[in-house]
Amino acid sequence: MPGAVNDLVIVLTYYSPYVSGLTNVARDVAEGLAARGYRITVVTSQHDRRLPVEDAVNGVRVVRAPVWTRMGKGAISPLFTRLAIREARTARVVNVHLPMLEAGVVAWSSSAPVVATYHCDVSLPPGALNTWQHMVIDRSSQMAMRHSTAVIVTSEDYARHSRLWTSIQPAMVAIPPPCRPCGGGTPTYRDGHGFHVGFLGRIVEEKGLDYLVAAFRAMDDPDARLLVGGDFANVAGGSVVDRLRADIDGDRRIRLLGFIPEEKLPDLYASMDVLALPSVNAFEAFGIVQVVAMRAGVPALVSNLPGVRIPVLETGFGEIVEPRDVAGLHRALVRLKEGDALPPDGMRRAADLYDIDTVIDVYETLFDKAASGSRNYGR
Repeated sequence: MPGAVNDLVIVLTYYSPYVSGLTNVARDVAEGLAARGYRITVVTSQHDRRLPVEDAVNGVRVVRAPVWTRMGKGAISPLFTRLAIREARTARVVNVHLPMLEAGVVAWSSSAPVVATYHCDVSLPPGALNTWQHMVIDRSSQMAMRHSTAVIVTSEDYARHSRLWTSIQPAMVAIPPPCRPCGGGTPTYRDGHGFHVGFLGRIVEEKGLDYLVAAFRAMDDPDARLLVGGDFANVAGGSVVDRLRADIDGDRRIRLLGFIPEEKLPDLYASMDVLALPSVNAFEAFGIVQVVAMRAGVPALVSNLPGVRIPVLETGFGEIVEPRDVAGLHRALVRLKEGDALPPDGMRRAADLYDIDTVIDVYETLFDKAASGSRNYGR
C-alpha cells in the first residue's frame, strides 16, 4: 500500500504481558513476523497502568490506550478506537482480533485490507446486561468480518459450531495457533514419584477446574499430585480461586502454584505426567497449552468441545471427556496413569502439525496476499 509505514497493524483488547490463549497467538504472530523483518504495530488497551502507553517489545511497536473502566472481561477506553483507526491508516494490512467491541468500527474505517482473527464466541453468565453485551459484541464481530478479506479461525471444527458460522464461512481460513515448544526443563515442581496431573491457565469459571479437582480427589492414591498453575490475581472478568480452595478442602496432594513466569514453564511441563484442560464452555476454542504439553512429551486430557478436541483427535496423544463429567475425568486419569493406549510418536505428531515456524509461514503468506489484494487464500 503506497505510503504505508507498517506492514501489519494488529488490534486487540489485551496484549502481552497479559496472558491468555488469544494474546499469546497475537504475540507469537507479531514477534514471529517482526523477526522476519516486518514492521509491526500492536494497538491494545493499557490493562495495567504501570505499562507505558507506547513501547517496543521484541521488535514490535506497542501502543496502549488508557482504560477508563471495565465491563466484565472488556476494557472500556474512549481513546482505543481512535488510536486503532489512526494506526490502521499507516498499514498495508490490519488484523483485528475478535471478539472485540470496537472491531466493527475499526474494520469499517480501515482503508487498508482487513484480516479478522475470530478466536471464540463471547460467553458470559446469564443476565440482562450480559445478554446485551453478547448482542453488541456479536454484531461488532459480524460487521468486522463483512469488511474483512479473510477470517482466520483456529479450526473449522470450532467455526462450524460457532453461533457466527454464517459470517465466518464465506472468507474462512483455518490456521492452528502458533505453539512454542517448551521442553528441556527439570521437574522442580514434582513432589515424590507419584502420578502428577498438571493444569496451566487462568483460574476462571470456564476452565472447569472444580470438576478436575473432584475427579482427582476421587483417586485413591496418596502419592498422586495435582499441580494447578495460573494467574488468579489479574484476571479479566474475575477469578474463582476462593471457590477452588473450598473444593480442594485441605487436600495436601493439590497445590495452587499461582502465576508461572515464562522461564519456569519448561520446569512445570517436565513435572507433569498429564496435562488436564477440563474446559466447560465454548469460550475455549483450542487450548494452546495442550499442544505445548504434547510437544514436551506430556499427553493431554481435554473436554469434548469443538476445537479443543482437535489436537488429541489429530495426534491420538491423550484422552477426550465430556465437559463437566467428573466420573469420566476420573476414569481418564486412571487410564492415563497406566499409559498403555498412548501412541509412542505422539510428541512427534504434535511437533509436525503445530510447528511455530510452519504456522508463521502460513500467516505471512496470508497477510502478503491480503496486502496485494488477492483473495486466493488456499494453503
